[in-house]
Amino acid sequence: MRANRGRDTGPELALRSQLHRLGLRYRVHRRPASSVRATADIVFGPQRVAVFVDGCFWHRCPIHATEPKANGAWWAQKLKANVERDRRIDAQLERLGWKVIRVWEHESPTTAAVRISSVIKASASERTREEIG
Repeated sequence: MRANRGRDTGPELALRSQLHRLGLRYRVHRRPASSVRATADIVFGPQRVAVFVDGCFWHRCPIHATEPKANGAWWAQKLKANVERDRRIDAQLERLGWKVIRVWEHESPTTAAVRISSVIKASASERTREEIG
């Protein structure tokens, strides 16, 4: 398991590259909110958007999830806990006014970047309306 990187993975770097090409600027590997014990892969602070790039194995992708044969019960519990933690973090951030975007490692970086960009733009226009009105 030492070979599994916690940050700057290939899918994450590809996504960040696409976001940068779209003109979006962000922070990497930051806590969106200090009260939530989670580090997002990409954070758009002013727009309050947190992006997590999830690995298919570790976060139980509905398309690519696999069941390890060796020590199956332990792995089943471990992977289930990962998914439960993800949902708990999503709920905590959403309660604090953050939008959470989960991107699977198998997703096209271009498609994911466009999806994120649309959320960022919508969030920015929401904030502008709140400030004016």
